Amino acid sequence: MSRPVVPAKDGDPVPAGIRVPNSFRAIKAEILKRISERVWLPGELIPGEEDLAREFGCARVTVNRALRELAEIGLVERKRRAGTRIAEHPLREARLEIPVVRSEVEARGAQYRFSVLSRERLEAPEGMRARLDLPAGTPMLHVRCLHFADNRPWQYEDRWIHVAAVPDIAEEPFERMSPNEWLVKFAPFSEMEIGLSAAAASREEATLLAIEPGAPVFVFERTTWLIDQPITHVRMLHPQSYRMVSRF
Repeated sequence: MSRPVVPAKDGDPVPAGIRVPNSFRAIKAEILKRISERVWLPGELIPGEEDLAREFGCARVTVNRALRELAEIGLVERKRRAGTRIAEHPLREARLEIPVVRSEVEARGAQYRFSVLSRERLEAPEGMRARLDLPAGTPMLHVRCLHFADNRPWQYEDRWIHVAAVPDIAEEPFERMSPNEWLVKFAPFSEMEIGLSAAAASREEATLLAIEPGAPVFVFERTTWLIDQPITHVRMLHPQSYRMVSRF
């Protein structure tokens, strides 16, 4: 894991071998990298603009622009005289948020629980490598979960997680928090792709969702990235009674 450069004092030279970004885009990318690698944790106060400008060897206005753009997509929170913090629950571009299944279920007045069906650390299969543009041998975490509302199946989740993008998840047992909830809380992203479709339930899917084989299911697929690094791809299935509502 990379570590931030300790800000130099006025007049101090930059340590040899340290590559210091000095454009607002490079600074923005470096801050995103530190968030991704959890050098700076959710809720943590980061160095001030003057310290960052000194570290990166640029004008304070350049740092200000990078932080302003990150604030606009909800990855950092800025308050006058209080500094800049990494967002604990990042908002997304256009205020599009990843829903937490627990919150969806409880908002309907139902009791929520989830069950981890399987959890395996595997090399990325060919199809997932192609989807996420990953090299052969890339380690991934494959987790399958079933979410319940009042003890009735609500959602079947089949998820692949790029371990290098969120290394802290490698040992997470998912006992108190589902993969969905963990990633929303601890894995900020800068880009998201969503696919919606209908399909016929396979025999296994039908058994898990307590429906007839071949019955229609609502399929929701989502992939997230931080800069150019994929974080996770998930395929979620709901019985045909599911209704999705989004507000922008």
